[in-house]
Amino acid sequence: QVQLVESGGGLVQPGGSLRLSCAASGSTFSADFMGWYRQAPGKQRQLVARISSDGITMYADAVKGRFTISRADAKNTVFLQMNSLKPEDTAVYYCNANGVFTIGDNYWGQGTQVTVSS
Repeated sequence: QVQLVESGGGLVQPGGSLRLSCAASGSTFSADFMGWYRQAPGKQRQLVARISSDGITMYADAVKGRFTISRADAKNTVFLQMNSLKPEDTAVYYCNANGVFTIGDNYWGQGTQVTVSS
């Protein structure tokens, strides 16, 4: 019903930047919240940033001031601009859509690897 496809991951040096994109399927796609989560090896998946349908954003403390989430509803796309990357940002990043058809329903992308290393 809903397909989320991430892109933009890769290898970057500490202090560098990456921009992740998440394209959602369906011309009538809408979600209460779009977000990015990440999961490092041996750790639980954690919320990185989220944006509501009316543009309200929230960020994990670890990324505040460095990451920016935005959405382009006309293109069914959400972005995560990541600046000043640190080795501890290394993880698989997942796109999430919440509240698409019913309150609280969740859809996930397949994930994109981000590696921060010199």
